[in-house]
Amino acid sequence: MRRTQRFGRAVAFPLFFLGLLVAWELSITVFKIPRYILPRPTEVAVAARADVPLLLRYTVVTGTETVLGYAVALVVALPLGLAIAFSGLLRRTVYPTLVSLEMVPKIAFAPIFISWLGFGLLPKVIIVFLVCFFPIVLNAVAGFVSLSEELTRFTRATGAGTWRAFFKIRLPAALPQCFVGFKYAAMNASVGATIAEFIGSDQGLGFYIQISTGNMRPDLAFAAIFLLALLGLGMFGLVTLAERLLIPWDISQRRIRGKN
Repeated sequence: MRRTQRFGRAVAFPLFFLGLLVAWELSITVFKIPRYILPRPTEVAVAARADVPLLLRYTVVTGTETVLGYAVALVVALPLGLAIAFSGLLRRTVYPTLVSLEMVPKIAFAPIFISWLGFGLLPKVIIVFLVCFFPIVLNAVAGFVSLSEELTRFTRATGAGTWRAFFKIRLPAALPQCFVGFKYAAMNASVGATIAEFIGSDQGLGFYIQISTGNMRPDLAFAAIFLLALLGLGMFGLVTLAERLLIPWDISQRRIRGKN
């Protein structure tokens, strides 16, 4: 029974995705949609196969920007969120500032950074960093300050030291909320890289989409879009795997596995 359930969960998404592709292919035939407006999935596959080397090279470029920006955001945002959670002064000063900056579209900074730093890797990494930084730091603060008063009193009653209480109680209690920020940032990291490439770049999948649409080749543009989707899914999958390994006891993970 369990094997059947696991198999069903494993094939559910591939079958659903295959169904979407079939519906896409059939809808173009039924509604006679011109290929310059919406190409068939088979046409996208043929076009991508003919341009595989360039697509792979640009995927590496966009993937590098995405991973570097996400990694830097994680290294900077998590300690800052921890510091804000344990400092009343930072919660009154830095935290409101971060909340205000979160409301500003990060992509608005892209033309400025590109004008300062050129079309290279650095401005794209900075944009990805900004896109990922705020959800990570804000969710980290929420996670570390959300420890219940009862659990705080219990920790004090056990006589556990500061570091022991942190690693045994406060950190595990905060990790589920932290992973909300990690996953949200992972989903949007490639978005930041792509839009930065739209604004100013000479390589990458965003640049490739821009050139393809300018040349009236939507089939090539959709091929790049599929690769961006795979890149985003890969990032999200890695973070989800880390979540399952680090907090397998959390109720969200138990429900995903179908356990009560």
